[in-house]
Amino acid sequence: MEKKEIVVDTKLIAYCGLYCGACYKYLNGKCPGCALNEKAKWCKVRSCNIENKYSSCSDCTMCKPEECKKLNNFMAKMFSLFFKSDRNACLKYIKEEGYEAYAKQMTENKMMTFKRK
Repeated sequence: MEKKEIVVDTKLIAYCGLYCGACYKYLNGKCPGCALNEKAKWCKVRSCNIENKYSSCSDCTMCKPEECKKLNNFMAKMFSLFFKSDRNACLKYIKEEGYEAYAKQMTENKMMTFKRK
């Protein structure tokens, strides 16, 4: 299978704020991306967003991303530690600049997440 190119596509923004369009698994055809990944029923963040009809946690009105127990679960903390990922910064950028600007930013920088400082 041919490796995909990183392109600007708001449909490739995961519910948690990661950009699937720059993810190794997505680019190599091993994952359809968060929104289309029917096998990811285990993901509470994905389920919550689908249930509440949000495009991502940046649309949530129930709490702030940094306070959400679903978004900041043990696995998310391990992912953040291992990849130095700052999903809260991603979600803040989406909320302030919009989905299109975020997808463009991530594509231009070939990143799936902002790095924690």
